[in-house]
Amino acid sequence: MTRPVRRLVIENRRGLLNIDWAEVWEHRELLHTLVGREIKLRYKQTAIGVSWVLLQPLVTMLIFTVIFGGLAKMPSDGVWYPVFALTALLPWTYFSQAVTRAGGALVSNANLVSKIYFPRILLPLSTVIAPLVDFVLSLVLLFGLLLYAGIPVTWKLATLPVFILIAMISALGVSLVVSATNVKYRDVGHAIPFVMQIWMFVSPIVYPVSLVPEQWRFLYGLNPMAGVIEGFRWAVLGQTAPDPTVMAASFLVFVVFLFVSLVYFRQMERQFADVI
Repeated sequence: MTRPVRRLVIENRRGLLNIDWAEVWEHRELLHTLVGREIKLRYKQTAIGVSWVLLQPLVTMLIFTVIFGGLAKMPSDGVWYPVFALTALLPWTYFSQAVTRAGGALVSNANLVSKIYFPRILLPLSTVIAPLVDFVLSLVLLFGLLLYAGIPVTWKLATLPVFILIAMISALGVSLVVSATNVKYRDVGHAIPFVMQIWMFVSPIVYPVSLVPEQWRFLYGLNPMAGVIEGFRWAVLGQTAPDPTVMAASFLVFVVFLFVSLVYFRQMERQFADVI
């Protein structure tokens, strides 16, 4: 019995946002392989392995607690400062890792991009999914600290997946832009760590949003991670609801930037094989 011949037609699609999501789904096994490779490379030939997942946020939390909570006397909205800092550090660390890895997602896979056809969006997408493993494991540290501090878990914790999803999609939007731009301008890869350092301090990690004057909160909320961190704290700590102005601005930027980043990546994708 003769098997039907399957033909793959590669064509230049038109339109601002013409992404074949069915094709992306068909290549899910490739995505699984890329994610697995990202995870293995992160811990390959390391002395303490996955212990880095807990060590990095723990050490950062201790430093922030001493400097900002102790020396600078930074307010924490009535929450024990180590918990206050850690609940912001976890989503931020995930976001930072995803964006930083995405910078070289296309360039480091130049042989694949130039020789094999597959949806290019899978490469930055894999860098967004892989750090979720670290993020989930680090939640053990957070809930252990909550237990130690005697902070009860409330029903608001059920909303946590929503804010994690927003963090993922925000990371994907930024990752699409930096990975595509880095193909043409390689200095983007050098700029990412510097930009992420600045971005961290303009996000409410070491200080609460309540320190920001009300007339500036909408502008402050244009940072999508401000809304993610505020929502994450609310879901985990069960404290006062997030500032509505900050959340509205963050959600607006989240939606608009996601669309713009997809359009940008789709337009730049046509040049990848030639430029890379």
